[in-house]
Amino acid sequence: MFTPVRSRLRRAALALSAIAALTFGATSTTGAAAAPAPAPAKQGPTSVAYVEVNNNSMLNVGKYTLTNGGGNVFDVAVIFAANINYDTGTKSATLYFNENVQRVLDNAATQIRPLQQKGIKVVLSVLGNHQGAGFANFPSQQAASTFAGRLSDTVAKYGLDGIDFDDEYAEYGNNGTGQPNAGSFVHLVSALRADMPGKIISLYNIGPAASRLSYGGVDVSSKFDYAWNPYYGSWQVPGIALPKSKLSPAAVEIGRTSQSTVTSLARRTVSEGYGVYLTYNLDGADRSADVSAFTRELYGSNARYTP
Repeated sequence: MFTPVRSRLRRAALALSAIAALTFGATSTTGAAAAPAPAPAKQGPTSVAYVEVNNNSMLNVGKYTLTNGGGNVFDVAVIFAANINYDTGTKSATLYFNENVQRVLDNAATQIRPLQQKGIKVVLSVLGNHQGAGFANFPSQQAASTFAGRLSDTVAKYGLDGIDFDDEYAEYGNNGTGQPNAGSFVHLVSALRADMPGKIISLYNIGPAASRLSYGGVDVSSKFDYAWNPYYGSWQVPGIALPKSKLSPAAVEIGRTSQSTVTSLARRTVSEGYGVYLTYNLDGADRSADVSAFTRELYGSNARYTP
């Protein structure tokens, strides 16, 4: 049996964390992303690192390079996580950040730009928060488009590289909200792609939204840049019509998935021609042994940790 990726303890922490509503307006100075310096060439799959910013620093992602050539180990860093909440007054979904996510965004110059300057893309994950609001139950196309606008405004305001959808913990039906419907996620993804062409949209392949990618003759599969398996220590090809180069059937938790499993999943990624390798929960310890367990297979090199 697979073990769900997200910790149940963290669920409570997200629900209880202090949160601040995002105020949208003119693009602030935090939104001006510095042009990335070209990273040393690296051949092989795209490596992704989710970081639980309630506990760890985004800067950890930039501390790993390949001993052969010096390229970045990680290509995409995911801020985990913002929330889709529900405003019972307006009866609408809202975008909220707990104090740890807000701190990362407010300090983009020191928490996000250093990664981007290394050539690492920084994406914001958005997650349900037990309030009934989710990506799959917007009551209208307009409501979905409005939320898409909030997401794209966030990307612009803080100079991010995209949005990751994780349809967990919505608890559809809470606060009188609706159950998942067929068109909601299609409308949301379509509007977001129109709002931010050229930015990353990724799918954590779990929840009702992940199985509702087609509606009214529109299939949004091709609007995603990546999709990945949501279960640690396992191999599961995401059920979305994307080329292998954009899929990660492998998912590992750094420091908890055994190094032998990490290695075998990386070897299978290469041998079966997939283009992405997903990791979760990169912390501040020296994890070079765990990271090398997949970089040797993906890139033919050990990983170096530089504090």
